[in-house]
This record gives sequence, C-alpha cells and structure tokens, in this order.
Amino acid sequence: MADESDMAFPGLDLPAAAPAPAYRVLARKYRPAGFDALLGQDAMVQTLGNAIARGRLAQAWLLTGVRGVGKTSTARIIAKALNCIGPDGQGGPTISPCGQCDPCTAIAAGRHMDVVEMDAASNTGVDDVREIIEGVRYAAVSARYKIHIIDEVHMLSKAAFNALLKTLEEPPPGVKFIMATTEVNKVPATILSRCQRFDLRRVPADMLAGHFARILDAEAVAAEPDALAIIARAAEGSVRDGLSILDQAIAHGGDTITAAAVRDMLGLADRSAVRELFGQLLAGDVPGVLAAVGRHYDLGQDPVQLLRELLDLVHAVTRQRMAPRRDPALSAEEQAALATWAAALGFPRLSLLWQMLLKGLEEVQAAPVPLQAAEMALLRLCHAADLPDPGSLVRQLQQDRPPEAAVPPPAPGPAATTAARAATAAPAAATFPPDYAALVALFRDRGEGRLAHYLHDEIRLIAYAPPTLSLAASGLPADVKAAIAACLADWTGRKWQLDWQAQGGGATLREQELAQGKALIEQMKSDPLVAALRAAFPDAEDPVPLSRSA
Repeated sequence: MADESDMAFPGLDLPAAAPAPAYRVLARKYRPAGFDALLGQDAMVQTLGNAIARGRLAQAWLLTGVRGVGKTSTARIIAKALNCIGPDGQGGPTISPCGQCDPCTAIAAGRHMDVVEMDAASNTGVDDVREIIEGVRYAAVSARYKIHIIDEVHMLSKAAFNALLKTLEEPPPGVKFIMATTEVNKVPATILSRCQRFDLRRVPADMLAGHFARILDAEAVAAEPDALAIIARAAEGSVRDGLSILDQAIAHGGDTITAAAVRDMLGLADRSAVRELFGQLLAGDVPGVLAAVGRHYDLGQDPVQLLRELLDLVHAVTRQRMAPRRDPALSAEEQAALATWAAALGFPRLSLLWQMLLKGLEEVQAAPVPLQAAEMALLRLCHAADLPDPGSLVRQLQQDRPPEAAVPPPAPGPAATTAARAATAAPAAATFPPDYAALVALFRDRGEGRLAHYLHDEIRLIAYAPPTLSLAASGLPADVKAAIAACLADWTGRKWQLDWQAQGGGATLREQELAQGKALIEQMKSDPLVAALRAAFPDAEDPVPLSRSA
C-alpha cells in the first residue's frame, strides 16, 4: 500500500522522512539522578548517607510529602545507591551512585528486573500484594538488593495492607521495600511502625526560582527574574508542578519569558478586577458589588473561586500591614494597592473581613445556587463596611456614657457617725478593702487566683478589722498563710496581723453564695408562672445553684 508521500507526489521516489525526536517534558528531562540533585531535602540525604556508610539499612522506607517534591525519584535514587557497583564493577552501596554501571543505567531506564515498581493506585487488591510476597522468596538475579517500590501506597486496601505486614516486618535477606505516599494519614499505624519515615519538604520558592533559571540556561531561553518568581510561587513547593508551568511558559512566550506573559498565562491579570471589587466592598457600594459579581460570573468564574481570591487579597493586605515586604510575584500596581489598604485598615477590621469571607465561603460551597450565596455573603460585607471595630466601639461607648447621678449621703445615724470618726482618726484605713468580700476580690483582680480560691472556698472569717484579720482554716498548704500576708502588705502599704484559728468563724463565701442561690430558687418556685411550668413539666429538675469561681 502506497504511503501518503507517494499519493501526494505520484512518480517521485522521495526518501522516507526521519521521525522527529520525541520531545521530553522538562519534568522528565531534568529528573534528579542523584541525591546531590534533590532540592531542599538535606536532612533526608544526610540520614540516608550515614545509614549507608555504616551499613545500618532499614528493611523498609516510607517517603511522604506533597505531589512533585521527588518521592518516586528519591526511591529510584535509593535503589541505585544500594545496587551501584561503580564504573569498575567493584564498588559497594554508596550515597553517590555513579550512574554509569549496569545497575545504575538499568534502574534509571526502568528496566532492571530486580527493582520492581508497583502503582498502588491501580493495583489496590490483596492479589497484587500476594504477587510481591511470592516474588520476595526468590533471590535477586543480578543486583545486590531486590527492591520493591510501591507508589501511592495509601491506596492499598485494608486486606492488602494486612497481607503485607509480616513480609514488611521480616523480609528475606537482600529484600528492601520503598513506599511513597502523598496521604500518610491513610497509611495504617501497623505499616508506619515497620518503616523508617522520611518527610520530604516543600521546596522554598527562592530555591525553585534558582533551579528554573539553571534549566532555562541549559535550554537557551531567557526569562525575567520576576517571571521565575511568579512560577515558583504558583508551584507551591512542588518541583514537578513548577517545571510543568515552566514548560507552558516557554510554549507561551517563546525565547523570552516575561512576568506579564506569565501573569496572563496563569490568569493573574484578572486580579485587577478582584481588587476593584474589594474596593467596592470597603466603600459599601452595593450596586457596584452586585454588578462586579455578575461580570465575574458571566466570564465563567466560579463564585467559590471569587471568594477564595478575596480571601487571598485580605491575607496579603494583613501580611503587608503586620510585616511589610516586597513580593516579586506582584506587579507594582498590586504592591501599591496593598500598601494603601494596609495603611488604611487596622488589624481588627482585617480580621473581621477574613472571618466574614471565610463564613461566606462555607455557605457558597454548601448552597444549591452558589451565585446567590456569594451575593448574600458580599452584601453582608458591604453593610459591615461602616461598622467600627470592637475597640473603637468600646471607646465610643465610654466617651458617650452620661455622668453618674450624685447619690445623696445617708442620714447621719450612729453607725455612720462611728465610721466617720474612725475615718478621721485613721485616714490610712481608706486603703483597706471595705469588707472581706472586697478583700477576696482584690486577690482575684491582682491575678492571685490560687490564694483567692482558698480565701473564697476554704477559709472562714472570724473577724475583719484591718489591718487585723482573724481567720479559721485547717489543712492549708504551708505557703498560703505567708503569701496572703505578703500580698496584703504589698498592696495596702501596711503590715497586717493575721490570726489563724483551727476552727470557728461563719460560713465561707462559697457557702454563702450557694445558700443565696438556693433561697433565690425557692423564691422563684413560688412564682405562679414558674409553678404552672413545673406542673406542665413534672419531671423537670430544680436548677443547681452556682457559686462564683475564684
């Protein structure tokens, strides 16, 4: 059968065109081949290096972390490190595999018969694990260690995990397990206890940006530093995600990657519309807010995403106010807007906006019509725009409080005359609390809750005549009496004479309050309405009287 070239050009004997080399995405082309190429995982590399150097190799390792931080790549590097024989064929396990010997090249190509990789996402059953168990009975064919790599291990079924337990705890000599997962909380504790666990961290944005710059140098592509910063931030600590975005940016921008092009590619250019909506919310512009939400919806933006972007904006303004910094992923216009809002909005106001948006996001996610829920949530923000923050409200109430009416003094009776004479004779007594209850309150207000508890609940008053105090108590800790005397002397400026008795005195303050509570309950029970309610609900129980806790 003639090929297409013969049909297109009959009578011409054209040579067959050479197939174009298959393009390899950056995430595969620049996959790390050794521990030195791993980004941001120094602690794990040091631990594994020491274990290999000392021959203290675990039977199983569990690698955890978010997507794209290098879990599978690390598993393959460990397999090469354990099986490397060096360029001369005489080497042993090493933290720096040569990458040239037969085991290293075969493992890197994924064709070594003693290094078996299984994707637990598509092989979840107990039968798949039984194949592994049957395979570990046989020694390695050509490698030093037979290694089983189980990716996304959390996807295994409960029966599969149970079938793996015994083999994982006591594998045959020369067999190692390396498991990787993004959701370690779904891995049973019985599996975790049989593995050495390594948590691969998110890669910092500045480290990612530097890595991307080196890759672009190798690819002969120019890029603005701000563009790489935006890509690194969008990657959220994932090397693979960042390389995928970088691939897309090269296709979008050609030989030069600009920050503006990356923002446009990632949809960040629409942030100006979100900033405009935020300004309308702060101004309480209800018609403008509803019109803006309608425009976002008509353009296909999900109401949930709209509220998330508003939350991001409130968070950015709060960060700018509390810890000002320049974010290279933001344009100069965005930086100026954040600085303006950060200067105008206090933290209580920003916290209120955050809480209301967060509550609105929950409602939008649960609502049958998300658009309506988003509009209602933003309308609440509009009406809350002109409300003062709690601190300003308290100050305003304090300023607007009318002066207290003067209370006429009581008629001078015998008791009043005696008190007046006592005050005239001893003016320093005005610094003493007027009664025992006020003295206990003084301890509570000064932060001495422990001493206030003893004075309120366990100590009985015999006589109160400042600066002489007669009290009754038994079984108090040794330091309580001295502490009470020291506090009274410090707060009143006078040394108190405390007379302690083992027994005597009246009821404690707690007992008095409980008695008052019981009396109040009995008084309430005599009310006709309460009596009618008790008749309607005969099984109702009387309330328990409460005492103020010291």
